[in-house]
Amino acid sequence: MDKICSLCPNACKVDRDISAGACGVDGKIKIAKYYLHKFEEPVICGGNGSGTIFFCGCSLKCVFCQNFEVSRAMRGKEISVSELAGIFKELENMGAQNINLVNPTHYADKIIKAFESYKPKIPVVYNTHGYEKIDTLEKIDRYIDVYLPDLKYYSPAVSKRYSKKENYFEVASRALEFMAKKPLKFDENGNMTSGVIVRHLVLPQNVNDSKKVLEWFAKSPLCNVHYINVMSQYTPFGDIDAYPELKRKLTAREYDRVLDYAISLGIEKMFYQKIESADTVYIPKWDF
Repeated sequence: MDKICSLCPNACKVDRDISAGACGVDGKIKIAKYYLHKFEEPVICGGNGSGTIFFCGCSLKCVFCQNFEVSRAMRGKEISVSELAGIFKELENMGAQNINLVNPTHYADKIIKAFESYKPKIPVVYNTHGYEKIDTLEKIDRYIDVYLPDLKYYSPAVSKRYSKKENYFEVASRALEFMAKKPLKFDENGNMTSGVIVRHLVLPQNVNDSKKVLEWFAKSPLCNVHYINVMSQYTPFGDIDAYPELKRKLTAREYDRVLDYAISLGIEKMFYQKIESADTVYIPKWDF
């Protein structure tokens, strides 16, 4: 990959050995935590948990981010490529169901180098906000077994308001269509070993946008081949002082309207959550 960074759609083209990119981090790998995480989808967690690595910085930076401290690169520990490969091994030895790379986009080049040093014997999960470049995905795809992408917004106005990216849906929908090529596979215990789970977080006062996301999904090559997780876990967090609609949790009525619409569209492979899942108890305690 080029020394001048163009890993994500921001294409800020900075030399990250000299300065930070739009993601907020420089050329070093920085992580906030790694452990066996049990709060992903059941088919991802398995019995022991998902071997999750939280990377610092973010190329999208949603105002409501629940991992705000980490996504803004305010805290974390610098590690080398060889140390990252060592973490893969450590999580594997701990009995992890998979290696779960959370927010990996802006480290894709370094992660590829770590996989060249050590390829885990368990599935690898690419856990992303969905704002991805196809050529970056093409480079890392050979190492990825499961894609766990967000599809946050449909409306350019909504994505501009919350993530300053009018082209979010245009970019993310193309990325998800690329990911849809992964075959769907499970092991004998029902754990996903290959495939895609699209995540959509329903936001307060944004039911209509959620319906548009579902309409696209229902017509996409993903529908009823791969899964969608329609999530109710929105918890007021992040930099939302200027966004009054985000200062409350999702209501049960809002969430039920979205779930009912998904069913009416004929979406069969769907995860959903209890409305009580909106709680800060599910936000990790950062180690570094």
